[in-house]
Amino acid sequence: MQEQPNGVSAVFDFYSISVKRGLNYKMIYGQQPYDFDEGIMYFLAPGQVLRIEAENNSVSQPSGWLLLIHPDFLRHTTLSKHIRQYGYFGYSANEALFLSDREEKRVNDIIDHIRQECLAFTDQFSQPIIIAHLEALLGNADRFYHRQFITRNVSSHRIINKLETLLEDYFLSEKHLKLGIPSVIYVAQKLNVSPNYLSGLLKTLTGLNTQQHIHEKLVEAAKQKLSTTDLTVSEIAFGLGFEHLPSFSKMFKQKTGKSPVAFRQSFHN
Repeated sequence: MQEQPNGVSAVFDFYSISVKRGLNYKMIYGQQPYDFDEGIMYFLAPGQVLRIEAENNSVSQPSGWLLLIHPDFLRHTTLSKHIRQYGYFGYSANEALFLSDREEKRVNDIIDHIRQECLAFTDQFSQPIIIAHLEALLGNADRFYHRQFITRNVSSHRIINKLETLLEDYFLSEKHLKLGIPSVIYVAQKLNVSPNYLSGLLKTLTGLNTQQHIHEKLVEAAKQKLSTTDLTVSEIAFGLGFEHLPSFSKMFKQKTGKSPVAFRQSFHN
């Protein structure tokens, strides 16, 4: 932990899951502010720099609970293999999870079970029972985050609009000729969110992840060129940033049900 004039920075070795109320300080996580405006539950992953800054010299009197999980506790369990798949541990633009009264009671009940198990006599059943409760806690949080993507649709749809504009500008400015097909990482960085956050948001709201959205734009551009130009399929593929023609043809057929040649022929018939 490193103390600085206007705050404290630290890197922890634990997974952290918390429900907090009454926070009067600002947290910077993953180089971005952690948004507590409407949420009370938040998640931190090991190895991430966390910075805490007091706001207006106010005294914070938080209430709630904090659960710390060392990665070694998860070793040799199925949870150790997929805990990172829960996107809320890795979001670069973080927002705390809002909980309804019913949802907060549900997670508090799970925490009570974990607390009781930790205080009980330790035996060979302790770890698998705690792991089972942790999986229930994370699964419920995943459900609540997906609900939050929908209910907080103003900010969510703003990101989608920015994505559409970003991809349109990318191809109109012909960046793909120099940089190739935009990657998921490139798009996420331009939108100031993490790849996991963006794909989770898009999948919830549109049914398509980031990669699929990029492919939709590529197919749209390909259709326009196939129907309005005399460029060969190879020229179109390379012009869109594909290094190999078969990759372009395969993606186009998956999206449209037709090969590029068949699409062009049907369009002109």
